[in-house]
Amino acid sequence: MPCVGDWLNSPLSIVQGIFAQNVPNSDWEKKVTEYFKEKLKENNATNWVPSLNDVPVHYLKPNSLVKFRCMVQDMFDPEFYMGVYETVDPNTNARVLHFGKYRDVAECGPQQEIDFNSSQTVTSERQTFYCVPVPGESAWVKEISFLTEPAYVSASQARVSPSTSYTPSRHKRSYEEDEDMDLHPSKQKEQHLGKSCCCGGDIHGCVEPKRLETEASAGHHVISPNCSPPLDLNFPLPGEKGPACLVKVYENWESFKVNDVLEVFGVLTVDPVLSIVNSEERDSSALDAMECMDTAEEQRVHSPPASLVPRIHVILAQKLQHINPLLPACLNEEESKTFVSNFMSELSPVRAELLGFLTHALLGDSLAAEYLILHLISTVYARRDVLPLGKFTVNLSGCPRSSAFTEHLYRLIQQLVPASYHLRMSIESMNQSRFIPHKDYTANRLVSGLLQLASNTSLVIDETQLEQGQLDTAGVHNVTALGNLITWQKVDYDFNYHRMEFPCNINVLITSEGRSLLPSDCQVHLQPQIIPPNMEEYMSSLLTAVLPSVLNKFRIYLSLLRLLDYSISDEVTKAVEEDFVEMRKNNPESVTGDDLHKMLLVARFLSLSAGQTTLSRERWLRAKQLEALRKARLQQQQSVNGNEL
Repeated sequence: MPCVGDWLNSPLSIVQGIFAQNVPNSDWEKKVTEYFKEKLKENNATNWVPSLNDVPVHYLKPNSLVKFRCMVQDMFDPEFYMGVYETVDPNTNARVLHFGKYRDVAECGPQQEIDFNSSQTVTSERQTFYCVPVPGESAWVKEISFLTEPAYVSASQARVSPSTSYTPSRHKRSYEEDEDMDLHPSKQKEQHLGKSCCCGGDIHGCVEPKRLETEASAGHHVISPNCSPPLDLNFPLPGEKGPACLVKVYENWESFKVNDVLEVFGVLTVDPVLSIVNSEERDSSALDAMECMDTAEEQRVHSPPASLVPRIHVILAQKLQHINPLLPACLNEEESKTFVSNFMSELSPVRAELLGFLTHALLGDSLAAEYLILHLISTVYARRDVLPLGKFTVNLSGCPRSSAFTEHLYRLIQQLVPASYHLRMSIESMNQSRFIPHKDYTANRLVSGLLQLASNTSLVIDETQLEQGQLDTAGVHNVTALGNLITWQKVDYDFNYHRMEFPCNINVLITSEGRSLLPSDCQVHLQPQIIPPNMEEYMSSLLTAVLPSVLNKFRIYLSLLRLLDYSISDEVTKAVEEDFVEMRKNNPESVTGDDLHKMLLVARFLSLSAGQTTLSRERWLRAKQLEALRKARLQQQQSVNGNEL
């Protein structure tokens, strides 16, 4: 069992030790990364690291090691900082080298000043990501991540949570008080008199230097001290909770992009001294206003109060394949392969139970339940030119309008998938909501929209409440954006003078009374076998009846099957082609190339749903059967309702 020592509580002291042993050798940075990588491998030590997803910022020790599961919402411009700098004691002329990496401010000892003209100074570059919690992350993901050991960890490796509380040296203030202190740094400055002073304004004219901001990017970080509007944390979805963070990345930042989901391990800083520095720069700056490159709004957005938007200086970061805490983070490791093998051996009963569960949720319709399973495990596995392969948007038509059926169905889906969002489609929401992210050039940031979602998010669109009305320009753009998302799996972000395509991988389920106004890959008309007198009570009882262990198996099943590879042998490919030719001979008008594509897609996900990573003759025939039943149902409904479908 790893010892919760300095590497967790005081990582900068570890960095200092490695730095002191290896200077002037530049390998010290690589050795720091290797040290923490090895520490986190020891006996599942990652579970010892406090998470910003679970623990409020004010309970975490500043400058301690933390982790954060997040989505990259925006990328700011690269910034320069003093990677290595030298201090001098004016009395003794003693010189000491320091590192500026993993810090917001450069530290000076008593009676020391920074020698800006030192030949030892190294200017380095780092990238800042604005990161938010994964949009639409399900409550069960947070609960399992915090409360339990992941299922794939041996039961003998009992989790021992580190203490995430500490006794601060001052009375702990609320967030509101912290914000007031950060927005009015003069109050905070009074508390810091006699402790540590900061250098602001002209860094070459520094008086009483104790700590110096290490950022040297163009302009100054100014936060309006008086009439600033409330800080917008820029979450893509309304009602989201959790911290937004400025994540400072030092290596390989070019491998990450906007909307990537990351897990980062790094040094937490919530230093209120940053607000003092920024305020003093504003008050004492001698620069002409025309020379200042950054606007006040940009400075406010890029340097928000540290108590509201903490900083994480990344030591290690990895892109996540998924965010399901019941699965191993990476399926390629030996321990993970054992977990996958064991689960696949019991896949058949899990699928049968899930099919039964979803059949009840869809009011006794087993065919619709089959297609819902295929939809929930679908994913874009490749792109051929502009065509996304693997998308499987389902339009579930025939949904009851008056019973809030979609609302309750969504709540069940929310219990099965790691991230989701329920979009209630109405004239008002289409006209007033912001779907497409756009660039705010005044603040120099990407303003989020509803469609800025992480990969594999389940988006449930409810058309059952849609009434007649007039879409305005914004509404038309929003409907167009939904159509592009469904058809091309991309969102065109608005950069004012041009639009930029951002590919995505979003599972879209549309519920409607008749055929959806939006495009879809597959329409399944719901045929309820039961009409519950109380829909809410009926749906709630379904969840209550499922054991937590069974529910967790459903969650593993749906996440795991998305990650499996799939192939079709040459022999089966030839058999499918011959079969399709025969189908065209028998019914040339109703069987098209699109039908073949759809059947192959159904066969793919039908095979994966059974744990088979290659197509068999049996699964191909079953796919044809399901498609025949689905089409027959649509034709039957169309003959009843005329051209409604």
